Amino acid sequence: MSVIENALSRSREQRPADDGAARRAPAQPVGPAPPPLQLQKLVLDPVVLERNCVLPQVTDRSALRAYKILRTRLLQRLAANRWRSVAVTSTKSGEGKTLTSINLAVALSQEPNTRVCLVDFDLQRPAVAAQLGIQLERGLGEYLLGEAEAEQVMYDCGLPSLVVIPNKRTFDHSSEMLASARAQELLRLINTRMPDHIVLFDMPPLTSDDVLTFAPHVDGVLLVTAEGRTERAALEKSKELLAELKVVGVVLNHSAERDDGLGYY
Repeated sequence: MSVIENALSRSREQRPADDGAARRAPAQPVGPAPPPLQLQKLVLDPVVLERNCVLPQVTDRSALRAYKILRTRLLQRLAANRWRSVAVTSTKSGEGKTLTSINLAVALSQEPNTRVCLVDFDLQRPAVAAQLGIQLERGLGEYLLGEAEAEQVMYDCGLPSLVVIPNKRTFDHSSEMLASARAQELLRLINTRMPDHIVLFDMPPLTSDDVLTFAPHVDGVLLVTAEGRTERAALEKSKELLAELKVVGVVLNHSAERDDGLGYY
């Protein structure tokens, strides 16, 4: 049995009867509310953001319109199903999933009364910190290894209503780290201390089993593709792999047939 087939089997075994109930309806707190999280403070360089095409330093009106459309459609899908957590993946590297994750997170946080947590769970090629121009001392990798506490790797980057958990470490056994006790502890903390946040997980491409391993812990999956880069065979394989998961939508980057450069289906 292949690694991906094993992951599919684990995903089926780990999925409860109502695999979104706990996330959709968090238990009401008993007693006083927990104290607010003590986030690390960062100031992002607008020059770096503009160079990397990261919101809010994007001036291209077509791109801005595209991300607003993506934000609105995703919010509608989440609200209709009472979901709050999404894994963002792609068929392979180079299709723009990390930039889509970041800009979607920022766009969502700009919506009134919407709070967002962006987690870099691509433990093979973490890129959120680099895209944002963050020089990390401690990130998700240090937390997973027990070298830092959760609040030490949660960052307020000066963007409205957005918490970022970046990473700088790579792991050979990434799917095992995603299933580790430390990772599960972080998910519990996010669910209990940030129950009103939409949570986006930037995940590795579907060329590994990481998304399938992690799927039971999210409400849905957002697939990012790119015109001229995503091969038909890879897309068919992704469709097969995601058949048993809840796909909230597909993003098409670099479309030559649209003037906004980003499609959502």
